[in-house]
Amino acid sequence: MDAFQGILKFFFNQKTVIGYSFMALLTLGSERLFSVVAFKCPCSTENLVYGLVFLFAPAWVLLILGFFLNSKFWRLFTGCCVNPRNIFSKGHSCRFVYVLGQIALSSLVAPTMWLSVALLNGTFYECAMSGTKSSRLLGLICKGKPQECWDELHKVSCGKTSMTAADNEEVKLSLQAQSQILGWFIICSASFFSLLTTCCARCRSQVSYLQLSFWKTYAQKEKEQLENTFLEYANKLSERNVKCFFEKKRPDVFPMPTFAAWEAASKLHSFHQSQQHYSTLHRVVEEGLDLGPEADETTMVLVGTAHSV
Repeated sequence: MDAFQGILKFFFNQKTVIGYSFMALLTLGSERLFSVVAFKCPCSTENLVYGLVFLFAPAWVLLILGFFLNSKFWRLFTGCCVNPRNIFSKGHSCRFVYVLGQIALSSLVAPTMWLSVALLNGTFYECAMSGTKSSRLLGLICKGKPQECWDELHKVSCGKTSMTAADNEEVKLSLQAQSQILGWFIICSASFFSLLTTCCARCRSQVSYLQLSFWKTYAQKEKEQLENTFLEYANKLSERNVKCFFEKKRPDVFPMPTFAAWEAASKLHSFHQSQQHYSTLHRVVEEGLDLGPEADETTMVLVGTAHSV
């Protein structure tokens, strides 16, 4: 039993690494599926556009999904049009840019993996570059090759050029080598940039290593507690409302945070050494909550929401 708990603890501590490893395997499988099933190089003047679309379109979709599935992104922008001061408050504009940068970097992980895997495979790049019309690129690709390479480069991927089989294969290998070099360049650059940004963030940290580890643990536990409490209170509130509706009874008082408290707990968190609050919710609770009824505010917001729906 102790060994099983040790294994679970190990996987819990390495969940970030496991998550990225799973994402890498999923990206690799998706790229292979695209290459085998969907990708068919036209071997025409459309090669460049076709290859670039398969190379960058999935990366763009993954980037959008990265933003869309990031809860911090929605926490940052929800209600910003109604009250821009929530994110551009006085003295906290740099904090907004910093958090937005964190969101962008985390959202770039999946697109970077896709580009790296796709370039290492070389299929998309080979098709795209074989359709180039740039004399500079043609000179680089067809250097030392017969004239047919310049005129029929777009047919190299299909092996239908007038060149010999050896020359055709040499051009294909050259394009694949260029693609793999770019792939490794992206991997090395992303790894170095990730290390550099992490080092900069840790160097500028206002807390020590142990306190930062506690902070991360607290944030994770608070998130889990919030999700469980949301579910519990939503069940209780919905059960009370449905029961009162069918039994035609006046509802009992149900304790809920005020709209001002919800608003305060949803703001961006800034750490201050004089006030060691590990989250916005922690700060709101420590400073005290106004749990009094706000009938007018509640009515106004709910009516406005109903009209918008």
